[in-house]
Amino acid sequence: MRDAAPFADDDRFHEECGIFAIHRHGDAAAHAALGLHALQHRGQEAAGIVSFDGEHFHSHKAVGLVGDNFSRQSVIEGLRGHAAIGHVRYATTGASMLRNVQPLFADFAFGGLAIAHNGNLTNAHDLRGRLVEEGSIFQSTSDTEVIVHLIARSRATSIIDRLVEALRKIEGAWSTVALIDDGVVAARDPLGVRPLVMGELDGATVFASESCALDIMGATYLRDLDPGEVVVVDGGGVRSLRPFEQNAGRFCIFEYVYFARPDSVVEGRGVYDIRKRIGEELAREAPASADVVVPVPDSGVPAAIGYAQASGLPFELGIIRNHYVGRTFIEPSDQIRHLGVKLKHNANMATLRGKSVVLVDDSIVRGTTSTKIVNMVRQAGAREVHMRIASPPTTHSCFYGVDTPERSKLLGARHTIEQMARIIGVDSLAFVTIEGLYRAVGEAGRDPATPRFCDACFTGDYPTRLVDAEEGARKPQVSRLHEEG
Repeated sequence: MRDAAPFADDDRFHEECGIFAIHRHGDAAAHAALGLHALQHRGQEAAGIVSFDGEHFHSHKAVGLVGDNFSRQSVIEGLRGHAAIGHVRYATTGASMLRNVQPLFADFAFGGLAIAHNGNLTNAHDLRGRLVEEGSIFQSTSDTEVIVHLIARSRATSIIDRLVEALRKIEGAWSTVALIDDGVVAARDPLGVRPLVMGELDGATVFASESCALDIMGATYLRDLDPGEVVVVDGGGVRSLRPFEQNAGRFCIFEYVYFARPDSVVEGRGVYDIRKRIGEELAREAPASADVVVPVPDSGVPAAIGYAQASGLPFELGIIRNHYVGRTFIEPSDQIRHLGVKLKHNANMATLRGKSVVLVDDSIVRGTTSTKIVNMVRQAGAREVHMRIASPPTTHSCFYGVDTPERSKLLGARHTIEQMARIIGVDSLAFVTIEGLYRAVGEAGRDPATPRFCDACFTGDYPTRLVDAEEGARKPQVSRLHEEG
């Protein structure tokens, strides 16, 4: 079961998942733990590492944070071997039971295979239903196990061909890493919606969801995997396969807005610089007559810096975030639940009193958190509150690995911007336009015929079929066994 949090916030986009792999390094597991620590922002519900020592696979998986589960020397020493893959999880599909924690491992006639993936398969339920009807027995409710069963049923002779055949049958958004007897395999979906980078460390090959995972261990960033690329690293070296039709890709633009760490470089673009440019676009598109620019920490900080610099207004930390509140801080009593956003944020009264404030945040989902923050800023004495959002209105749900509410619960899908402003309680509200967002990431604009990015949460333009959603998903066969943790 997912841990209950006293301030459980379903008014934010939640993390997707993060993956890591390393091949040919004497301290593979230790570096995998470091890499997952750097990717912790992509998932805080569970973490796992599988290693291979040339003869045996070793696994350690647990619910909770990387530092809580992989800091003991005995754990790392138990993960022997020169190759390892790891995963941090946010439960977009499947409950947070230990059997759902990745990487998943399976013994096949050709040897062992461990696999982890970031993203969401839009035909997972359809494939799962067919596999169950044909005799497959599932042990988890994770999308990843669908890939395992497809590999098992393949008639191809090599493990690489089996894996590629399985990847051809899945749809949606995914980056994946797999550990096999003699190597590591990394792959991205044909549209490259989810990120995956490749690096080098002391002769070892490293793969990670973001470049910040390379930085923490001093690895050199080499490149991003191309959309649809499969990279195999084994005793014969590194080779690239292109089993899918090549295209320009549709990388998730929300990685630049919120998900990726500000110090990461994804798709060759620095995330921090892009977020500042989004703020600059906001200042040009939606100026405000105000005294001060205040970010909603931490995600609104770079955009607020850009807004302040472009508008000539001073930047101030008018809201202070408490970084030491965990997901299970204290028992979630009704009184504690009522505190809501104050457990994480507190208004800096000396900075806000009597001021006209431009409040900058990354997005509005349901609007409940924004309403509480605006109310907190007003209670601190702000004379006016003008809210500026570093993304267009969120009007559609994501089916590609980002945990978002159903469309009927998205504020931007049900109300005009003027109505949203009244609901949230601000004097004015503005979002960066989709054109402004594209300019901030270095594009001239958005071509509706061939958009450069996946921006479906803002436009409803989904780049793949939504098989499960459109055709009526077969419900996954979930075990009646209830597990703790």
